[in-house]
Amino acid sequence: MTTNLQAYYDYLQKEKNYSLLTLRAYLDDVKSFQTYLTQDHDELLLEEISYTQVRSWIVSLVESGISNKTINRKISSLKSYYKFLLKIKQIEFNPLLKHKSLKVPQKVQVPFSEKELMNVLEIDCIENDFESIRNKLIVELFYTTGIRRAELINLKCSNVNKHTKLLKVLGKRNKERIIPILASTLVLLEKYLIERSSMQTIQNPDVLILSKKGKILSETFVYRMINSYFSTVSEKVKKSPHVLRHTFATHLLNNGADLNSVKELLGHASLSSTQIYTHSSLSELQKVYKKAHPRSK
Repeated sequence: MTTNLQAYYDYLQKEKNYSLLTLRAYLDDVKSFQTYLTQDHDELLLEEISYTQVRSWIVSLVESGISNKTINRKISSLKSYYKFLLKIKQIEFNPLLKHKSLKVPQKVQVPFSEKELMNVLEIDCIENDFESIRNKLIVELFYTTGIRRAELINLKCSNVNKHTKLLKVLGKRNKERIIPILASTLVLLEKYLIERSSMQTIQNPDVLILSKKGKILSETFVYRMINSYFSTVSEKVKKSPHVLRHTFATHLLNNGADLNSVKELLGHASLSSTQIYTHSSLSELQKVYKKAHPRSK
C-alpha cells in the first residue's frame, strides 16, 4: 500500500470511524482504479490523473457489464480519496469535482403485508425452545424497529433499556440512534433472555442475540432464517431482512407517520434516502383516494 493510501485508510478509520467492512470497500475501489491505471495508462500514478482517465475507467466498467449502481459506488469511493488528497495537499485540484453520477433506475421493493407478518409471527408460537423464541424475536425486532441486519447482529445486552422501553442502536459510521420498543417485543425479549440464561456455553456474553452455541450470529444465517420463515407465507420474490426494514417504513407511512420521523427511526442521513419508501405507501393512498373521492365512483 502506498503512503497516501495508508494515510487515507488511517483517516477513514480514526477520524471518520468507518467500520472495517466500509474501509475495505473504499480501499478496494481505489485499488481497482489503481490497477486499471497500471494496465491501461502506462502505470500512471493516482496523484497524476485527470478526469479523462476516470471517464475511460467508467467506460470500461460499463462495457464489462457492471451495473450503474456499482459504478457509482466505486466513483464515490474515488471521489472521497481525491478529496482527502486535496485536504493533505498532495494534489492541487480534485479531478472528480464536476463528475455526475450515472442514472440508476429506481427499483420499487414490494413490502410484506400485515397479514404475512402476522402469519410469520404465528410460526412456532406454541414452541418454547431457545431457537424458536430467538427466531421469532429476530422477526419481531426487524419489523417493529426497522433496524438493519448488521445492527441486529451487533446489538449488545446493554443496548436494551426495559424501564424506558428504548433500544440504542449503533448504525452506519458509528452513528447512534434511539428507537422505541413495543410492549409485545419486550415480552418476547424476556422469554428469550430466560432461555438464553440457561445456555451452558456463551462465547459472546455481551451480545444480545446468539446462536445455539452461544456465538454471535452470521449475516448469512440471519438472511437464510428470514427467507425460510417468509417462504412459508409469501410468494414475493425477495424475502430478506432488508425487505422487513422496508416493510417497517412502509407500514408506518401507510398508517400516518410523517417522513421525518421515519427518517430518524431508520437512521438515514438524508430525507432522500427515506423517500424511496413512499412509492409503496402511494399505492395505499391511491386506494383511499379512489374510495373517498366523489368523482372516482
